[in-house]
Amino acid sequence: MEAVARGPAGCRQTLHPKAALSLALLLLLPAAAASGCQLRRPGLVGLSRDGDVMMGGIFTVHHDREYHETNFTERPAPITCQRFGFQYYSWLQAMVFATEEINQNPYILPNITLGFRIHDSCTILHRSLEGTLQIMTGPGEPTPNYRCGKNIPLAGVVGDAVSSCSIMMARVLGLYKQPQISYSSSSPLLSDRNQFPSFFRTISSDDFQSRGLAQLLKHFGWTWVGLLADDDDYGQQGAHILQQELLNAGACVAFSESIILNRADRNAFHIIDVIKSSTAKVIVIFSSEAGLTPLVKEMVNHNVTGKIWIASEAWATSPLLSMESYSDILTGTIGFAIHSGEMPGFKEHLTSIHPSRSPNDDFILKFWEEAFGCKWWTQKNNSSIWDNTSKLCTGNEKVSSLQTSYIDATNVRVTYNVYRAVYALALGLHNLTACKNGNGPFRQGICANIANFAPWQLLYYIKTLRVSSEIGVKLFFNENGEVPAWYDIVNWQEGPGGALQYVTVGTYDSSAPDGHTLTINMTSIHWTTGGTQVPSSVCSPACQLGYWKAAIKGKPICCFLCVPCPAGEISNTTNSAECSKCPWNEWPNAKQDRCIPKTVEFLSYGEPLGTTLTAVSNLGSLMPVAVLGVYIHYRKPPIVKASNCNLSYLLLLSLTLCFLCSLMFIGYPTPEKCLIRQMAFGIIFALCVSCILAKTIMVVIAFNATKPNSNLRRWAGPHLSYVVISVCTLLQVALCVIWLLCSPPFPDQDIHTQTGKIIVQCNEGASIAFWCMLAYLGLLATISFIVAFLARKLPDSFNEAKFITFSMLAFLSVWVSFIPAYLSTKGKYMVAMEIFAIISSSSSLISCIFFPKCYIILLRPEMNSKKGLLGRVVGNINKDKVI
Repeated sequence: MEAVARGPAGCRQTLHPKAALSLALLLLLPAAAASGCQLRRPGLVGLSRDGDVMMGGIFTVHHDREYHETNFTERPAPITCQRFGFQYYSWLQAMVFATEEINQNPYILPNITLGFRIHDSCTILHRSLEGTLQIMTGPGEPTPNYRCGKNIPLAGVVGDAVSSCSIMMARVLGLYKQPQISYSSSSPLLSDRNQFPSFFRTISSDDFQSRGLAQLLKHFGWTWVGLLADDDDYGQQGAHILQQELLNAGACVAFSESIILNRADRNAFHIIDVIKSSTAKVIVIFSSEAGLTPLVKEMVNHNVTGKIWIASEAWATSPLLSMESYSDILTGTIGFAIHSGEMPGFKEHLTSIHPSRSPNDDFILKFWEEAFGCKWWTQKNNSSIWDNTSKLCTGNEKVSSLQTSYIDATNVRVTYNVYRAVYALALGLHNLTACKNGNGPFRQGICANIANFAPWQLLYYIKTLRVSSEIGVKLFFNENGEVPAWYDIVNWQEGPGGALQYVTVGTYDSSAPDGHTLTINMTSIHWTTGGTQVPSSVCSPACQLGYWKAAIKGKPICCFLCVPCPAGEISNTTNSAECSKCPWNEWPNAKQDRCIPKTVEFLSYGEPLGTTLTAVSNLGSLMPVAVLGVYIHYRKPPIVKASNCNLSYLLLLSLTLCFLCSLMFIGYPTPEKCLIRQMAFGIIFALCVSCILAKTIMVVIAFNATKPNSNLRRWAGPHLSYVVISVCTLLQVALCVIWLLCSPPFPDQDIHTQTGKIIVQCNEGASIAFWCMLAYLGLLATISFIVAFLARKLPDSFNEAKFITFSMLAFLSVWVSFIPAYLSTKGKYMVAMEIFAIISSSSSLISCIFFPKCYIILLRPEMNSKKGLLGRVVGNINKDKVI
């Protein structure tokens, strides 16, 4: 326990020299070290009741004040408190009601009576401080660092409502570790346990409220908001936190203005000009009821309508602002209100007050006069009472007949916080009395004495409070001396009589899981526009899908231009900050708001082009087979024998394979197809052209070998043709093997050539190998063409050189035309172009070489004889001679 010393007038002094010095400097008050010291000040009005343990209370009974000019030529007049607050008086009565309820409860503090001393701060800092000192020192003049009561311990102080006043009180009470529990001070500064170690509150910090308001704005999609705040700790701290939360949520503050409290007009004209000139439709106001009322009056005069007001808890349920005269301005307001609780019997307590029952209540006479519009008779006003402008109060007036915010027991939000604050002190004291020596929390297990405990000892029990009373008052504080944040979201709607009423449309619970902290019933909200559609408040209209936000230089991030996404990119959310590219196998739709699968393109059997080419290839392959059948059937006549049957058979077989190899280019390009198709094409065509070259060489040798003394007779056999075919074909095979070993073809997906398409094709690997293969075929064809051209004048009946010349000319024309056409096409048309070249060149070979002979065999059989052939020879010789 702390030692005490006797001070002036029998007061006890707590030996805190540093604390006393700090307090003296802070208050500019002398320490009462000698008997006879006197602090000159006006008397304080209040309400008191004796008890075994006392509690203090600081309430804002009046919500306006008048400052008098001070010139120090005479004694300065005190600040005059004006405008009695009926709702504030109900807060005060909540402390009285809770105290009486606890005193009557046999289970809480049995045999101990709680008393209280309550003072009016009138929202004035030094009045709050003066009342605090009066409570701490006891009756008479407040003497810092002394307690001059009747050895009655002080449990703690309930109050004040305004954060700036509570901060001043907390600095003094913290010196002595005296518990203080505020019912309405929500400034985040008070969460600092280093500065305010003995401060608690039954209202949540504005940190939670600001985060909740930011979530509320985000929920409705409001990104362009105005901000008004009182120029005190409550307003400025709350506005600052909210501004940070809005920025984090992606919203912007269109303007931020301070409501200057020490000016009578609250800077209203400037604020109204800013509101009217701004495009923001939603305005958040961190202000007290007293600070905002003059501003709202000016808004009514200037007809500032069409705005949605977002109220902080300080005025979200203000009876003064919910009058009918303000309904045009404030209808549709949405606010965070302190969660309301139940106080059974409280309304009966409010209606039972009477001056005769409360002789120590300095406020009740003023309340009676304001509520009933009468005056109590006193010697002072005796002369003016008969001017027929006032009526005398009789004391027979019925409080239950009043229609004021005082009697509105349904709106017990702050009142309920007062109720819980009193219970916190009482339950802390109860736990203190329940301690058993030896098991106590203090050194050596001792317990505190309820008749003479130290303030810090009670602090321990309040900090560890984790109980609820039988009527459901849940009480516990976190490490910062705060209760969990729980707000009701209210909507101001016009009631039956024209006055505004508060309708709960949702809740905010900070202890709920993420994503569930905010709950709103949208259908219950009445907007100022009169409709059910949520009004919009944005700097720039939302960018639709397919567009992205482009910042405007010098403007906030909420002001932007909507720019279409670049080609190949999409945005699938509104107000997208940037566009995103589609996956490689997808591409944007026409609106560029989603990715759709790309069309996979390849030359398939099912499409018309693929079907046509397949049919032509199959039909073309039947022609060499048919010619082969004719040749086999008519193999004995001289025209077939003269054309070297074995070479013709091999050539027809290779032409059949030429037609069929084109089918390998149709269908989905598999790895096997990609490896085989070009190789098969190159080798088969090399065999085909080699057969034609061998045929041409053999024709030349055959006719020249008949000349006398010719050395070509030994080459006239079939062996030479087989050697030519083998060598020419094997060279192509060798080229293809090298191609396969070095860089073989493989399936590839081309996503760049055509927008919106995936071209599935065979990548040739080493393109130079492909062109070398074609060049080799061209070389063979060119040699065949030259040899055939030189042999064109040999006798017609035995000479195929002329037909081979035409066939090679057609063959080379097709493939020379193929090269630019092939390079200028993409995708399946490139494949189709190669198939067309294969079919065309194959058709030209069989048409030019075999169709003329088939014509003679089938339609001119008389010419397919030795006589017919010799007759043509004689006829030709005679014809030459004539020429």
